[in-house]
Amino acid sequence: MTKILNYLWRFWLLLLAFFLTVGIGIPVYILSFNKKHYKYGYKLVRLWCFGMFYGMGFRYDLTNLSEQKKDRNIPYVFISNHTSIMDIMLVCILFPDHPICFVGKKELVKIPIFGTIYKRICVMVDRASAKSRADVYRRCAEKMEEGNSIAIFPEGGVPDDTSVILDDFKDGAFMLSSKHQSPIAVYTFVGLKEMFPFENSKGYPGRVKVYFNGIIEPTDSPKDLKAEAYETIKKTLIRYSVERK
Repeated sequence: MTKILNYLWRFWLLLLAFFLTVGIGIPVYILSFNKKHYKYGYKLVRLWCFGMFYGMGFRYDLTNLSEQKKDRNIPYVFISNHTSIMDIMLVCILFPDHPICFVGKKELVKIPIFGTIYKRICVMVDRASAKSRADVYRRCAEKMEEGNSIAIFPEGGVPDDTSVILDDFKDGAFMLSSKHQSPIAVYTFVGLKEMFPFENSKGYPGRVKVYFNGIIEPTDSPKDLKAEAYETIKKTLIRYSVERK
């Protein structure tokens, strides 16, 4: 029965994504041609994310582990652990006041319709190309100068081994923060890995726990920034994953 639900869920995911992408993606694509208009396009991007996240049966609870507040006039580097494709939708839902530009894999451009819009509003990186990886910093800096924040999942992808609590972080987000003196907003997502898709014992999506760990101020040492962010997220995952069991 679970396997049948899994297939039905995947079919609904594709169907929902197609109609939302066609209906919302076209105006986003048009607005993307003028950099000044992306803030309006971002509202539509968030609408798409709300439709996908809630339409697939997910909900979330936000817990602030820090009293720090985000300044809506400052561009941030947003980071979190990476658990599923739903992380992308959740990030946009969480940040209404900070138009976000994602750093994502170049391979996603191949997805029909979605890929056309994706390459207009995201910074793509070919991880097999040293030149592409190096150019990411320049393109992210341009996006931030335009008033956008940058979202990066420092693990680089969802770990294939589901037993891995938190994979090693790559340097990109922390080099960007250090080089451009941009604060890092740290979040931890708990539960999505078990829910997506239908891999938890309940057999259906549920409520995702989101924890705001706080803001790490930029320093001249990307290595120190990475170590602090990694330990912060890992401790949160260990603590609250244990509490859920």
